[in-house]
Amino acid sequence: MNYMIFATVSVALMLSSISATSIAVAFPIITSYFMVPLTIAGWIISVYQLGFTVTMPIIGKVSDVFSRKSTFIVCLVLFIVSSAMCAVAKNIEMLIFFRLVQAFGGGGFMPSAVGIISEVFPESRQKMIGLFSSIFPIGQIIGPNVGGWLVDSFGWRSVFLINIPIGLFALILSVFLLPAGERKKGSIDFLGTGLLGMSLAMLMLGLTFLGYGSAAKWAWPSFVASVVLAFLLLRHENKVSDPILDLDILKRKPFVAANFYNLIYGGAVVGVLSLIPTYATAIYGMTPSECGLLLTPRSVGMIIASVLTSIYIMEWGYRWPLIIGNTATVVGLYLLGLEPASVLFLYLIMFLLGAGVGVLSPTANNACIELLPDRAATITGIRGMFRQMGGALSVTIATLVVETVGDPSRGFAIVFFGLAIAFIAAMPLIFMMPSRPGAGVERSGHALKRQEATAKERVQ
Repeated sequence: MNYMIFATVSVALMLSSISATSIAVAFPIITSYFMVPLTIAGWIISVYQLGFTVTMPIIGKVSDVFSRKSTFIVCLVLFIVSSAMCAVAKNIEMLIFFRLVQAFGGGGFMPSAVGIISEVFPESRQKMIGLFSSIFPIGQIIGPNVGGWLVDSFGWRSVFLINIPIGLFALILSVFLLPAGERKKGSIDFLGTGLLGMSLAMLMLGLTFLGYGSAAKWAWPSFVASVVLAFLLLRHENKVSDPILDLDILKRKPFVAANFYNLIYGGAVVGVLSLIPTYATAIYGMTPSECGLLLTPRSVGMIIASVLTSIYIMEWGYRWPLIIGNTATVVGLYLLGLEPASVLFLYLIMFLLGAGVGVLSPTANNACIELLPDRAATITGIRGMFRQMGGALSVTIATLVVETVGDPSRGFAIVFFGLAIAFIAAMPLIFMMPSRPGAGVERSGHALKRQEATAKERVQ
């Protein structure tokens, strides 16, 4: 039964991965269908990343306080309904709006799923959470190939319609198989949630505006608004008893190190490496189908490496896999920057990058949760937030560099070398995170206060 629960939440995670990659195939067709400029159509992708980033830390907290089953099901329903509305969108504005709603559902899958698996597999949590890392690359193989076939055969709306039967299947399994769970002590800090969501939204909007020449003038006002909202959030969070962000934990060295590392990790995996098809088209003149095929070795490398790492993570610990994965990623980015003449060598580099990320993903995921295992969903949400921000920041910088340099070959070389240097600089952060399962486990400051209060009551 427990493995059926794992399969159920995995279906939802794969659905999110397939949806994210298939839309990339349909994007050029959608742009021409609505006859809008690229700066407007780009919001179909940008707004999803915005909603995803804002949602993850909030749903993580909600999942840890309320029933994780209910949270997971609500996110699934939201994703299914918004997919249907995207499929019948009459104009680009309607499509962009429902893509945002779709992101609110999709952004909640991972935090709530991790919380469920942490409860169902308490003794093998590290392995099972690590295996999640192999779900996304499977979706990244299925998404572009199935998406391309759907668009060619049935039009761009089909990439949204396919979410409905898969989502309903996952919904039925969730209702009958997921454990009900109980509401935990605690409350939702609604004002803090609003301030956090608006601050992140302004930050992501600013980064998005930077990527569009005509809208760049709105970037700095968005950044200023984000800083002001963040300041108000910090003031508020210091006053409430059960904050949406536990500042006592976030400012401790292991959490600071883990979050900075996730920012750089997101810069590569969520950000720059998503530009590989653009790189391959500009440098090697590859067709869309050839670009999709180029991504396959990376996904295969991720699947193999993440499965092996997940199986042996209890034996290996976290430190050496993080060092090995980090080194493999640096080498792969450096080789990409050299612009290999052989396409076959390019495929091998993509496999190396996939293997590096496949080792990093389950290890970094578990190293974060190890710091606060009793609030796995919250930590997963915060981790995801930093990764998405790193991705948005790196894409914005990369596109600006390539555009400013003018020569795609030199521009992408600067981007790849720069990201490789960032990973080298991040190496000391690895030694600040837990070295293996059971090391560095902490409880939040507010959790400790509640525990002390309970102990006093018992004494009295």
